[in-house]
Amino acid sequence: MLMNTHEARLDALRKELKSRGLDGFVIPISDEHMSEYVGGYAQRLAWLTGFGGSAGTAVVLTDPSLQPAAAMFVDGRYTLQVRDQVDGRLYAYESVPQTSIAKWLETHAPQGANIGYDAWLHGKRWVEAVDKALAAKGGKVTPVETNPIDSIWEDQPAPSPAPALVHPEAFTGQASEAKRGAVSEWLGERRLDATVITALDSIAWLLNIRGTDVERTPVALSYVIAHADGTADLFIAEEKVTPELRQHLGNAVRIQPRDRFVAGLEGLSGKRVAVDPERAVSAIFERLRIGGAEVVEERDPTVLPKAIKNPVEQQGHRDAQTRDGAAVSQFLHWLSVEAPKGAVSEMAAADRLQAFRQSCGDLRDLSFDTISGAGPNGAVVHYRVSEETNRTLEPNSVYLVDSGGQYPDGTTDITRTVWVGPGEPPVEVKDRFTRVLKGHIALARAVFPQGTAGSQLDVLARQFLWAAGLDYAHGTGHGVGSFLSVHEGPQRIAKSAGGQAGTDQSLMPGMIISNEPGYYKTGEYGIRIENLVLVEPREIDGAEGEFYGFETLTLAPIERRLVDTALFTRDDLAWWNAYHARVLDVVGPQLEGSAKTWLEEQCAPL
Repeated sequence: MLMNTHEARLDALRKELKSRGLDGFVIPISDEHMSEYVGGYAQRLAWLTGFGGSAGTAVVLTDPSLQPAAAMFVDGRYTLQVRDQVDGRLYAYESVPQTSIAKWLETHAPQGANIGYDAWLHGKRWVEAVDKALAAKGGKVTPVETNPIDSIWEDQPAPSPAPALVHPEAFTGQASEAKRGAVSEWLGERRLDATVITALDSIAWLLNIRGTDVERTPVALSYVIAHADGTADLFIAEEKVTPELRQHLGNAVRIQPRDRFVAGLEGLSGKRVAVDPERAVSAIFERLRIGGAEVVEERDPTVLPKAIKNPVEQQGHRDAQTRDGAAVSQFLHWLSVEAPKGAVSEMAAADRLQAFRQSCGDLRDLSFDTISGAGPNGAVVHYRVSEETNRTLEPNSVYLVDSGGQYPDGTTDITRTVWVGPGEPPVEVKDRFTRVLKGHIALARAVFPQGTAGSQLDVLARQFLWAAGLDYAHGTGHGVGSFLSVHEGPQRIAKSAGGQAGTDQSLMPGMIISNEPGYYKTGEYGIRIENLVLVEPREIDGAEGEFYGFETLTLAPIERRLVDTALFTRDDLAWWNAYHARVLDVVGPQLEGSAKTWLEEQCAPL
């Protein structure tokens, strides 16, 4: 029998592993910066397996006779997608956090197995957990000198050579010098000499630079070592450095070739150096140890100030949302006219939405690949439309579209679920949609005391689904950057079970986070309603302590045909009408003709 492409690649990898004396190898979606979205050169998992999601890991054992001899690990967002894209004859499907790579290897790896990993793609704690699991059966994990995937991937793309770009203070609201000064103070308070900053969005925020090296996230491939005296070393490929960048950074930031980074780490001998174990790969800890530095594990000092948007960034988000809301509203109007004709495909809809965004403002990129899911494809939480899966939006069906834009003044992310007419929606669909909507409204209206974490609010969004014995397998909210990552920590709104990162982070004024409960019926339809919200102080007469609430930033109509008003309370109705009055007030002046008439109809009080 002839092997397919991914089967041939798996076979080639096993031969490469055998030649290196390895009994297995672990392949994550990751890069040297532990990024969520990675450049083409780092898409090793997709190349090997065909999986196109943004989070997942494969384990390949060298001996193909073992059962199973390979496995794919994904979370609940990708349970359906992984089965569509990854050959179940080649890989067993595993769900996290129910299991882990460490547990799987402890069970399935051969006795005394030597399992390889790329130390530039895995975190220190991951390595420790896997090493402990293998040690229990006389095995070990071994860092490889070069990644074996790179040895067999003949047409692997090179890292992007695009120049780094200066991001003006008119958008950032704070000079890089002031940000570096704050990091310097942080180091001084902890009697530290330096910190290694490897997360690309942290570097972009700290130095007020952006780039085009990673699709959907405007960052430049680089590393930073920030010092207690307020200076910093930027390690970046020489072809990415422009005169404008040098002038912007000034003398306090020393620009060095990217390939000098390891030497820079080993040059910190005798220094007390902070490294974030959640964001820095294992190799960095090892290089610092070899160089004789004292490593102190601390969270990246830019993470929290980056998440707390200053007034300029907050206003930038409002401005970006105003334009984005007009684009989405124009798209929804177009959809209401064209989709019932039965000739609009998922790909055509996504392309049209992007065109509306391009016409409404300074769109630099999408903030992620548009999730354009018709009917059963909408039930795939992080569905990615392709030529093979492209469906028509059939009349009298549900369509889910989750999308966003990257603008210089803000990053957007919005989900709308639409009923494609002309008929009436089924009772079940209206019930499920309204329960999701009620959860969305309950979270949007929440008032909570200082110190409240996202995990404490998550139940507000799920309560009406839970009452009907229903739930959804993803978080309710993620942080969002300012012309940076659409998924930004440290804050999250999610169940705290499984120790999910960010669920214990207190929500603080200035943080932007999504509000996106959903419901998914496998094989039939998906529902999600998502707006971005800004944490803001709330003045309450007689309040004992500080209290916060949310300002809703996203402005576009929600599908009124799917609302069962019999399930609404008076407060639900008041929120709906106030929200849509605001949509009409802000977005309306940007529309004209039939689109404006349509918006007025959608925003009329219920």
